[in-house]
Amino acid sequence: MFTMNTKSIFAMVVFCGTGFSIFAQRDTTRKQSIDITSTYKPVLRNAVKVNFSASNLAADTSKVLSPYNIPAQNLFYTYQPVSLKPLALMQDTLLEAGIRNYLKVGVGNYSTPFASAGFSFGDGKKALVNLYADYISSKGPIQNQDYSQLNIKGAGSYFTNRNEVYGSVGIKQQDYYLYGYDHLLHNYSKADILQRFQDVSIKGGFRNKDKNETGINYNPNAEISVFSNQDKLTESSLLLEVPVEKTFGGAFSVKVAAKADITSYTSKNLPVEVKLNNNIFQLSPELIYAAPFLTIHGGISPAWDNGKLSVLPNIYGEFQVKDKPFLVQAGFVGRFIKNSYRNLSVINPYLETFSSQLNTKETELYGGIKTSVGKHFNFTAKAGLIRYNNLPFYINDTANDNKAFIISNESELTDLRIHADMSFISQDKFTITGGLTFNGYTGMKDNDKAWGTIPLEISASMRWWAFKQVMLKSDFRAFTGGPYLLKDNVHKTLSGAADLSAGIEFAINKKFSAWLDVNNIFNNKYERWHNYQVYGMNVLGGVVFKF
Repeated sequence: MFTMNTKSIFAMVVFCGTGFSIFAQRDTTRKQSIDITSTYKPVLRNAVKVNFSASNLAADTSKVLSPYNIPAQNLFYTYQPVSLKPLALMQDTLLEAGIRNYLKVGVGNYSTPFASAGFSFGDGKKALVNLYADYISSKGPIQNQDYSQLNIKGAGSYFTNRNEVYGSVGIKQQDYYLYGYDHLLHNYSKADILQRFQDVSIKGGFRNKDKNETGINYNPNAEISVFSNQDKLTESSLLLEVPVEKTFGGAFSVKVAAKADITSYTSKNLPVEVKLNNNIFQLSPELIYAAPFLTIHGGISPAWDNGKLSVLPNIYGEFQVKDKPFLVQAGFVGRFIKNSYRNLSVINPYLETFSSQLNTKETELYGGIKTSVGKHFNFTAKAGLIRYNNLPFYINDTANDNKAFIISNESELTDLRIHADMSFISQDKFTITGGLTFNGYTGMKDNDKAWGTIPLEISASMRWWAFKQVMLKSDFRAFTGGPYLLKDNVHKTLSGAADLSAGIEFAINKKFSAWLDVNNIFNNKYERWHNYQVYGMNVLGGVVFKF
């Protein structure tokens, strides 16, 4: 019988374990590989080529009309005629673009010295200050037919990125003499008939230069003036204006303007001294629609004239006729005209001191056209029916030797006004303007005639740079005489007048120029106001120094 001992069993176990260990080792002599089987096969797509067509593109025959109005290529502004005064002398405004400082002096017949100066400081970007001064005086052939005027004014502006702060100070003195009396019956001293006006004014405001984030435009401003007539009256005024405008989108905007015009008037050296206040407060809201061919302003203006409420219309607009070079205008508007002594003396400087002030309410219904012919010619015509309340007429003071004028207020009347003007502008080389105004006053209740008014007036102006160094100019004014009233309710009509003036300026070099003005060339000694004859032909010449 076969038997195994313990040592034999142990040896067999060790042998078997060693054999298994040898067969489990990795064979490093052979390379390993992995086979992956999949049904997905990646494919690279062919690139798409852009094929250019050899055929031409079809032309677009549709027309797109973009309205654009080219402004007149000129540097001259439309001539604004001034009222004729007993002196036919008219001052020449010299300060041209690019001239910072100048001094203009001259002399003429009728013992006429003339001086004018202008000075400018600042760069125009951050700040700008302008100073002006002028003086003129004359002695006419009629006793006490003298006149003098002194103006001093300073104006300045301070600019920020978005706003402008501006202000001005002005001092003016004018000396007239009430020489419109019968010199055979009376012999007044110059001190007795002196009409000296002194006007001191201060103005300031604040406005935006361009559009801000809110789209609101603003320009609040205020003016204080003290006006006096030597030993006769003192008139103080405060004018406040706050206009604000807000734009919505590209077509609509809203504008609101608040205005306060406050005046205090005190007379002097009269048997009964007069103290009064004359105040106007007005609020003017309006809605504005502005399209390429149509602009409409619509609103009303409630106004309080010394506590009395009036609602004034404020509706007007312009319409451009399609494919036509003209605009159609129409409107129904109203306003108050402040009849302070300061304002009325600009129209007639021979006023007597008055004891009351009534402001004029004006409402106008009008229509007209504007047109342009070619590149240089512009024409405007307008006809309107104007309704006045408390319109002042000027009547000779027959109780005081006719040498001054008193005010006669007309409570209600109608004026048919026709106005037309034209201009031909060729850059800054040649400019000619002209205007015609007709007034037909009817329906008076308190006066038989429209005393002191002008029925028909024609004005024209010409500026021509004939050569590089020579500028020629001319001004013309003609009018038909208005009615005036004498004693015993006798009325007559003044003769018409035509006043032509011409002038020349010759540049000697960059700094010096010579100038000559000839006024009232027709030597027509007409009367704008009864008993106040203007000078005949007068000549004034001198030199200009620019620096």
